[in-house]
Amino acid sequence: MNFKEYLKDNIVYLDGGMGTLLQAQGLAPGEYPERWNITHPEIITNIHKDYFDAGSNVVCTNTFGANILKFSEEELEEIIKAAIENANGARKQSKNSAEKFIALDIGPSGKLLKPLGDLDFEDAVSVFAQTVKLGAKYGADLVIIETMNDSYETKAALLAVKENCDLPVIVSNAYGEDKKLMTGATPQAMVALLEGMGADSIGANCSLGPRQLRGVVEELLSCASVPVVLKPNAGIPKAVDGKTVFDITTEEFATEVADLIKSGVRLVGGCCGTTPEYIKALYRASKGLTPCKLTDKNKTVVSSYTHAVEFGESPVLIGERINPTGKKRFKQALMENDIDYILNEGVNQQEKGVHILDVNVGLPDINEVEMIKTAVCELQAVTNLPLQIDTADTCAMEAALRRYNGKAMINSVNGKKESMEAVFPLVKKYGGVVVALTLDENGIPETAQGREEIAKKILAKAKEYGIDKKDIIFDTLAMTISADSRSALATLGALKTIKEELGCHTSLGVSNVSFGLPVRDAINGVFFALALENGLSAAIMNPYSADMMKTYYSYRALKDMDDNCADYIEASSEFAQVIAPTQMTEKTKEEYKSELQSAIIKGFKEKSAIITAEILKTSAPLDIVQEEIIPALNMVGKGFEEKTVYLPQLLMSAESAKSAFEKIKEAMPDKNAKDKGTVVIATVHGDIHDIGKNIVKLLLENYGFNVLDLGKDVPPEVVVDKVVETNAPLVGLSALMTTTVPAMEETIRQLKKRAPWCKTVVGGAVLTQEYADKIGADKYARDAMETVRYAETVIK
Repeated sequence: MNFKEYLKDNIVYLDGGMGTLLQAQGLAPGEYPERWNITHPEIITNIHKDYFDAGSNVVCTNTFGANILKFSEEELEEIIKAAIENANGARKQSKNSAEKFIALDIGPSGKLLKPLGDLDFEDAVSVFAQTVKLGAKYGADLVIIETMNDSYETKAALLAVKENCDLPVIVSNAYGEDKKLMTGATPQAMVALLEGMGADSIGANCSLGPRQLRGVVEELLSCASVPVVLKPNAGIPKAVDGKTVFDITTEEFATEVADLIKSGVRLVGGCCGTTPEYIKALYRASKGLTPCKLTDKNKTVVSSYTHAVEFGESPVLIGERINPTGKKRFKQALMENDIDYILNEGVNQQEKGVHILDVNVGLPDINEVEMIKTAVCELQAVTNLPLQIDTADTCAMEAALRRYNGKAMINSVNGKKESMEAVFPLVKKYGGVVVALTLDENGIPETAQGREEIAKKILAKAKEYGIDKKDIIFDTLAMTISADSRSALATLGALKTIKEELGCHTSLGVSNVSFGLPVRDAINGVFFALALENGLSAAIMNPYSADMMKTYYSYRALKDMDDNCADYIEASSEFAQVIAPTQMTEKTKEEYKSELQSAIIKGFKEKSAIITAEILKTSAPLDIVQEEIIPALNMVGKGFEEKTVYLPQLLMSAESAKSAFEKIKEAMPDKNAKDKGTVVIATVHGDIHDIGKNIVKLLLENYGFNVLDLGKDVPPEVVVDKVVETNAPLVGLSALMTTTVPAMEETIRQLKKRAPWCKTVVGGAVLTQEYADKIGADKYARDAMETVRYAETVIK
């Protein structure tokens, strides 16, 4: 029986932790556990066998950190080959009669992807692809992608699996106490992305214990149509006598996880701190349980890197302004590669309340493939709204979908055979909700019935590609009533029948109905209301239109979609003032933050530099820092601490501030360029994951600290030598894996001995306040901003 067949009707027991078991067997601080596949195969094989004997159906190869960034091509192949051989040996030796499978284990690369980090998306795909190819070559039964805390890296890994093998794939992410990934994604956003790309199972692992992950699991179960996987830690880690221990017993762990099996979790195992005893207890506690039946949640959902937008609960607004059609200034921006203009359009529409941004950059005289790829990546750096990829060029469509961080809306496909054959394979590969135009080789039918027939044809063809109707939204095509006075009736009639008879969601470019008429907004607003009453799910519209926004808020209030009419009341004061940003009066501008602060907060790097250069003509450099840059950073930092701003926005604001600082430095004589003090930072010995460290570095530098970054996998002696050499008052240490925390403890021990004046601040996914206290750290920082705040108290 293969894994997919077994998964259909069974609870699947995975294995538990590996790192803590290897530490108990003598894995030294800083030593790569993956090399033990070659140097200590008998130990690895015995651990796998113990898990099989305990009841595991699946063991993960000891390859969590096995990638080309860490090992040479030759060593990588040797490691993966040996890892699978060890697991196979355990399978043969185990006396447990249950079905047994071997999963190629893939963990994070340790790098943050562009634009937030330095690893390009395609390079990340290549890194994971090399590991996947070797896993498939040497006989893995499936792939497990786990402990990913960034949706974009998760997508890169899943894409690598899908493009390089046909093995089943489980994807598990590491959620924090706020039920989000480090870069902001909610469980619903991850389900949208991963189900769209064809993951066989989706879930959560690491970071927290089963009790703390319950909320995440409940959200996953509420929206996932595929089996949900859970691999929690054995509670919260502590340091006792120099060793890492966890605070949940085997029986407590088993009871908590078994209860979640009753709620619907289908695949269960453990992560950090769990051992074969934990799996044995879990197996005993849940042995008689029947797996809950899987149900298709039938949700039409798109997502960004932070959140999902679901169709059907309330009308969805799609901002139409990022489109050159009829927009002379926008065409000019495209021709001049003025990306900041495009970004402004996106951010301004978000501020007006749209839920999705349409992105159309098609012009005859530009390279649309490169431009739409750039526009998508840059927009996602400054706004967290989902995007609608709007292009007739399938090459441009694929380039955008490949780079898009989330599940995109795709505009569009139609009933023509060549259109469906070109677009549907892209929808199937990358995921997405595709807008289907009700036209075909014979043009646009004049009747509602004719458009419904085309919709049926599109649904039938989509089914051949494995695309469900929940991922298709029909556009029944609003035509101008100035040319045909009955055209609106046909559009509305088709909306109603497609919604009621076919059970599909709908979308319209509302403003097309008034083309050629005076006072177009009046017609658009009324037509929008009629369309909503006839089943319209989403509208591509101008959010600066007062009539359109009045209709939207009024409709929601009248349809009991707006509790206590709160949204209507809040928006009503703006109805008379809804005008495009380019039409703002000087008085309106004065009500906003300063132009530089606004650019930094929104993450506009080039604009921040240009504005700073202009302000320097009339203001002192240090005044700009204290009155403009630092207040903007503080505003974003406060939002991050309050969970209203997410990590990507924080980093892009920091990059924008960095651009402004560069101009400040150019204008300041060296003798006046003072910093607040020196901070030494490093990822500890044996750990190659430097995402957190790099984020801390960027923010500390923006707040004026001189940061000495020693890199990753840094021995304790190197850290201490640099502190002694520079007399640094503060050291920041980072660790992702439990196996490397002892190296952090050793570094702190040596610092206290040789540099007693120096304070230490520590952070990382496996750390807690109690753990930090046990290893002797002076401060535990949950995130980068907390490190900055601490540095400001230590270095005055």
